[in-house]
Amino acid sequence: MSVQLYLVTYNVLQILGWSAVLVKTVLGLLNGLSWPELYESVEFELKIFQTAAILEVIHAVIGLVRSPVGTTAMQVTSRVVLVWPILHLCSTARYSIGVPLLLVAWSVTEVIRYSFYALSVLKQPIPYFLLWLRYTLFYVLYPMGVSGELLTLFASLKEVDEKKILTLEMPNRLNMGISFWWVLIIAALTYIPGFPQLYFYMIGQRKKVLGGGSKKKQ
Repeated sequence: MSVQLYLVTYNVLQILGWSAVLVKTVLGLLNGLSWPELYESVEFELKIFQTAAILEVIHAVIGLVRSPVGTTAMQVTSRVVLVWPILHLCSTARYSIGVPLLLVAWSVTEVIRYSFYALSVLKQPIPYFLLWLRYTLFYVLYPMGVSGELLTLFASLKEVDEKKILTLEMPNRLNMGISFWWVLIIAALTYIPGFPQLYFYMIGQRKKVLGGGSKKKQ
């Protein structure tokens, strides 16, 4: 399989997967599902396609794509942690209003992003409406996604502390302790420098692409 065929296949599968998450999320909200019910309705697809994003870090490391390794790894890791150690292990996190916020923000963002990437790999012209969506909706979707992620993370802290989830206490044979509660707190603090940096980067990219600058893929 050629690199181009592989990347196109990967992106198309991600489009389909995140489209399913988006449709189920919208239908769940319209039908008045509770936040835990909403999460359960998309849990299967969410776990598969968000976990599959780990491949993007590998793509960047081995040079299949030009994405920066550090930024890609940070973004993918934060989401995988939310999907598995938090939402999978902590039932209380699923009751947070952060759940519908992150589901809407993630699914809309990813359908647009993977559509953009698929066309880019095929070296097809990017329709203006897709460019506009990619470089405009982030104004709303990024704050929505970050808010959803943090609210969901905060909702898990009490359960993580009480049940000692993924926590290694002293004494033990390794003679070391690991508090997952503190790991989550530190992770939350990384949003303080990380979010403004990414947000203003996207504003700069928007000016280049839509504000009279180059319309090539950035």
